[in-house]
Amino acid sequence: METETNIPQTVLPVSEERILLAASPTPDASPAEGKNTALNWMDALWLLFLGVLAVLPPRGEIHKQLTLLAIGIVQLTESWIVRKNRLRGPAYVVLLKIALATLLIDHTGELGINSSYYPVYFLPVVTAAEYFSPLATLLWTALASAAYCSYLYPALQEYEINAESYGLLAIRILFFFLAAMVVNRFVVENRRQIKRYQELAKTLAETNRRLEQVQAEARRSERLAALGQMSAGLAHEIRNPLGVIKGSAEMLQQKLGDGNPLASELAGYISSETNRLGALVTRFLDFARPLHADLVAQEITAVLDRSLQAVTINQPESQVRVEREYDVSLPEVAIDEGLCEQAFVNLIQNAYDAMGADGGTLRLTVNPADRSGREGVEVGIEDSGPGVPGELREQIFNPFVTTKKTGVGLGLSIVSRIVDVHHGTIRIENREQPQHGARFVLFFPAAGAAASAEHLIAN
Repeated sequence: METETNIPQTVLPVSEERILLAASPTPDASPAEGKNTALNWMDALWLLFLGVLAVLPPRGEIHKQLTLLAIGIVQLTESWIVRKNRLRGPAYVVLLKIALATLLIDHTGELGINSSYYPVYFLPVVTAAEYFSPLATLLWTALASAAYCSYLYPALQEYEINAESYGLLAIRILFFFLAAMVVNRFVVENRRQIKRYQELAKTLAETNRRLEQVQAEARRSERLAALGQMSAGLAHEIRNPLGVIKGSAEMLQQKLGDGNPLASELAGYISSETNRLGALVTRFLDFARPLHADLVAQEITAVLDRSLQAVTINQPESQVRVEREYDVSLPEVAIDEGLCEQAFVNLIQNAYDAMGADGGTLRLTVNPADRSGREGVEVGIEDSGPGVPGELREQIFNPFVTTKKTGVGLGLSIVSRIVDVHHGTIRIENREQPQHGARFVLFFPAAGAAASAEHLIAN
């Protein structure tokens, strides 16, 4: 007659040991990216726990001691395994811990199902919860539970197990799943918070970058305003003496006539240089004069083409090849036609001058764009010249900064002011190797966006 036996009552106490889960890798498995892979005090604490288990009964079982040593080695090398193979490493670790836990159960009890060391399965369950998604964690926990329940078969060959013992076994298995879900929920929430912090850091970095740009533009605007006032006052003071010098030189040249060729030639030099100074004073006044833009909604490509024609018609011998790339779905922009043409002519002329007599390629592009939530049009004027030196790129739009030997350095400053009154932006980019050159990018807001910006400024 068969005797009836129960699973020992030590079965149910659930240890607070670390949990693991085992199963072959599934598509749902996604290794945790936020786990610290460095050896820490927790690893040392686990080794201490394993050492205490090694001195507890059964003490003379060498296979138990070797299995505990193997578990300690896996625990110490877990970080290294995961680093070496981020895709399959976590699965390998969990499988190793399930195998070692199963082996430990086999050598710590007359019947493995009755072993007091059953909480060792929490090791693979918790490890899986740390690395995998909730669904994958459930699968790994199911595999760990199946490995534990595999010892039920040899027990059934010798004993008859009653319903109460099955209930105790079910409670143990449920605690495996409970621990797995608690740990996995914490891990998933931690990953979510880390992702939020990373996104917030990126947003703050972008905000800081834009703030630095705005501050740089504000400083440049202040310098422009101060220099503009100075230029206006200086130009007015210089213009009157220049008029007197020019008139006197012309009268002297007429009076001398052919009687004194040398003196007449010198008087001519005075007159021509006075004219050049007068033109320079006029440019200073143009720079200092407040700009009043009469904004009208229209297509910007027509203005750009007229500006190009105004430059090329004066340089028929130029070897510059022009490429146009205009988007067909451009919104209308609110611009002052005369001011925009002046800005485009200045930039295109600079491009021709940069490429020199050997010529090159001038590329004009116009595309829809979005800047800081404003829809508009982006105009690119790109040449194949030598480009702008790196040390001048941050200052190129300041007054009196120029790369030309005979330049005054007011052209790009005027262009910048014209763009500002249109509530747009301008920046310069150097083309990368193997081609050199500079690319000016101008942004003009769409008609509705420009009107809104003007209304906000007015209020």
